[in-house]
Amino acid sequence: MELTEEQYRIINSTGNIKINAVAGSGKTTTVIEYAKARSKKSRILYLAFNKSVKLEAIRKFADNGLNNVKVETAHSLAYKHIVFNKGYKVRPQGYRTHEIAELLGLRGNGEKHAEYIVANHINKFIAYFCNSDKQKVQDLNYLDVISDSKATAFVTAYYDYIENQTRLLLSKMDKGEIGITHDFYLKKFQISNPGLQYDYILFDEGQDASSAMLDVFFKQKATKVIVGDTHQQIYGWRYAVNSLEKADYQTYHLSTSFRFNQDIANLAMGVLKWKSHIEEHKPLLIKGRGTTQDHKSRAILARTNLGLLLKAIEHITENERVKRIYFEGNVNSYTYADEGTSLYDVLSLYNGNRSLIKDKLINEMKDLNELEDYVDKTEDVQLGMMVEIVKEYGNKIPKMIKALKEKHVADDEREKAEMIFSTVHRCKGMEYDTVQIVDDFITEKKIEKLKGEHKDELDIPKLNEEINLLYVAVTRTRNNILIPEALLPRGISHSSRIRIVKAEEADRKENAERNFKSAILRAANKEARKGRVYSVGEVRAKHQDAYEPWTENLDDELTVMYSEGVSIKVLAKHFRRTKGAIRSRIKKLKLEV
Repeated sequence: MELTEEQYRIINSTGNIKINAVAGSGKTTTVIEYAKARSKKSRILYLAFNKSVKLEAIRKFADNGLNNVKVETAHSLAYKHIVFNKGYKVRPQGYRTHEIAELLGLRGNGEKHAEYIVANHINKFIAYFCNSDKQKVQDLNYLDVISDSKATAFVTAYYDYIENQTRLLLSKMDKGEIGITHDFYLKKFQISNPGLQYDYILFDEGQDASSAMLDVFFKQKATKVIVGDTHQQIYGWRYAVNSLEKADYQTYHLSTSFRFNQDIANLAMGVLKWKSHIEEHKPLLIKGRGTTQDHKSRAILARTNLGLLLKAIEHITENERVKRIYFEGNVNSYTYADEGTSLYDVLSLYNGNRSLIKDKLINEMKDLNELEDYVDKTEDVQLGMMVEIVKEYGNKIPKMIKALKEKHVADDEREKAEMIFSTVHRCKGMEYDTVQIVDDFITEKKIEKLKGEHKDELDIPKLNEEINLLYVAVTRTRNNILIPEALLPRGISHSSRIRIVKAEEADRKENAERNFKSAILRAANKEARKGRVYSVGEVRAKHQDAYEPWTENLDDELTVMYSEGVSIKVLAKHFRRTKGAIRSRIKKLKLEV
């Protein structure tokens, strides 16, 4: 690839620098060329954003003969310094809310589920502290990251207790009494003030760095290069900070995108221009030099799980010929929260099927209203999303997920998928030939409305991040984009690369549900046509357990298998019962419409 003048300036630079790179601008190529231009004897550390980026970077540096470059993630670096040396045991999945309540012996004071609400905030306080650059928990005010009025009122009333218990749980980890989390050993690494023996440190995806890792980076004696895109910061909810704004280094730019052409570049700039409604915004120039005409990979991108699941159902019911789909991060990740709570547990609470609820926290809730109150007081976004999905679709959910799983291909067959589905957070760093945007992102009209109604109360960082989410989504395409009319920036029109989708939200939902029901009916009729008639004796001989009573354990097993998309035929064989008996039990358990 022919390098641009901007890239040459970076490669020939000296001293600490920061690089603000637009999407698809060849920042990895630039960093590789920067490393090539340094002495072979130079010790270079490249810090990647996550494990998949790390593995790709290792391959690229090796292909270029750069054996003097060590590639790590922030966590892999911290792990080697802390876990190996201290002998800690890591608890990779972290601690669930009910586990924290039990570990600390938390008790409520009469307020419903107070111990679990406190435990939830302790978990978040720990994450907030561990990702910060502070030395002590007391150096932070946890209320600074709470926005909901109910959550604020609760935390204010319990603040001292929450802070003390947060310190106690961290102390238990530090002493090795319990397993440590990934966040904990990264924090321990930062507090230890490590000296990294490198001549150059290259920090990628700087816009999503934690303050803890940024503190380690800034304190090193090496020549430092930090690269990222200010407008791709979308992890503020994980306490990430935009390090490009914090680094007082010489600034360089990569403003030419080799991913897409000028039409898409104009669209991206139009989205970012929305920021001028809420604060002073310096326009960003993006030059689009992409030339691909490929249509091999197609993706549908949404802001939320709910928006994505709805669009996925709509897509497979309206396009019967679609046989293979793929969800970035696997379809199962869209039905489980980070803490492990299942969408099916929330559905069982909705139906009053308490015996089917596996999650201890959900089982403590009387009904969905109590769970919603818990969500309000904890600001548990993922659990709140599950509640919304259950309220929207109820007992249609098992069949909806089943229909998706039947068409889902394995990771090693991803390239065979006719459509890829993803939320923006899960497709960060990815690119596709054609991208379709779901209409669940913020709009310019909504921003203007918020500005008019809440001028002095705007959460500017949050609104900027909402705009960034749409920017990241539109810049995933290499070729074409389908975008809802409501999301189209003013001054941008239909072109050979931009197709405007004008369907109304209400019509879309109605059509999706109607087509979904029709698909289910067609599948049922097809199943009936394939069947044959058996005598009573044959049925009894073939299904030995058909007349045995269903136990609680059998019901649990059936619920899990059916929810995971196992077919009626396989279920009948597994439980040694007739397909009719399986369908009857599924109906009894309210697992389908």
